[in-house]
Amino acid sequence: MWLDGFKRLHIHIGRASGIARRYFVTNGFDGALTMLGLMVGFQQSANVSYSVAITACLSAAVALCMSGLSSAYLSEVAERQKELQELERALLSDLGNSDYGRASRLVPVFVAMINGFAPLGVSLIIITPLWLAESGIQLSVPPFLLAIALALFIIFLLGVLLGRLSNEFWLWTGLRTLTIATVTMLVIMFANF
Repeated sequence: MWLDGFKRLHIHIGRASGIARRYFVTNGFDGALTMLGLMVGFQQSANVSYSVAITACLSAAVALCMSGLSSAYLSEVAERQKELQELERALLSDLGNSDYGRASRLVPVFVAMINGFAPLGVSLIIITPLWLAESGIQLSVPPFLLAIALALFIIFLLGVLLGRLSNEFWLWTGLRTLTIATVTMLVIMFANF
């Protein structure tokens, strides 16, 4: 019996997967673009140590994570409560202990985790070359340039994912997101902050 309840709950939560995918791509893109901007700035500032860059990047990544967790959780809780209350009014029934009610409480947590950890995970991947260089591992490419390349690659992959989700040609959507990243990079480079 509890297995049937779990299956029904899983169906309700599964319906939120589209929202979670959008949050993953949106905040993953935010994380990658933020790290790209930082790396371009560090590359232009020839005297930035790897430890300072890592600290700055981790601080930004944690801030993006916390922003994603809290904003998604608060907005999803509000939306789910509104939907639940409207359904309860229509049915003249308390649905708090129903599968729908339980899903209304779990979906915001699920979506918030995706929204928060997407930029954090992407950021950690991008700053990996800095950690390797700080650890004394010799890289064939300068660490900031390697991190920039990783950021561009991840942004391209997020575009490819969007293309697959929307049934568009993957190369076109990948190049579209890569163009946004390149323009951002050029603006930073030529603005001479």
